[in-house]
Amino acid sequence: MILIVMGVSGSGKTTLARALAKATGWQFAEGDDYHSTANKAKMHAGIPLTDEDRAPWLATLHDLMAGWHQKSESGILTCSALKQTYRETLVADLPDDAYRFVLTEAPKKVISERMQARHDHFMPAALLDSQLATLEPPANALHVSAQDPPEVSVQKVLAAIGITPSPQTN
Repeated sequence: MILIVMGVSGSGKTTLARALAKATGWQFAEGDDYHSTANKAKMHAGIPLTDEDRAPWLATLHDLMAGWHQKSESGILTCSALKQTYRETLVADLPDDAYRFVLTEAPKKVISERMQARHDHFMPAALLDSQLATLEPPANALHVSAQDPPEVSVQKVLAAIGITPSPQTN
């Protein structure tokens, strides 16, 4: 099983994904780590990425997940995956039962405050409106509130995919 924890920047993707990785022991990959230096510089400058900017990044993330699947390894990936076409690229050729999208959500005000409070990230709060405008919420994703404590969201996700958490996650 591969979980793709998605949503706009500042919505708690990494926090949830790390908590899920701890609860499951599955592999974890932070999608932002796979952005090119040019993409990170562009976002840091407050310039939204284009579909062309994202294409190589999405292909790399697809290859990562395809590798997990080919080795029968479970994993958790964070990726904004804002558009349906991006999600299609990510899971191309993967069986439908091999992955699940998990959408982290919170009110714009909460996300904006989170983004303004973090100083170690290349994505400025100024790009939040662009991300929200681009977001095409998926019909088949598991929706979790980024305002819930991570352990509550972990329990919800694990229950939805039929996994009983190990005792150390409680």
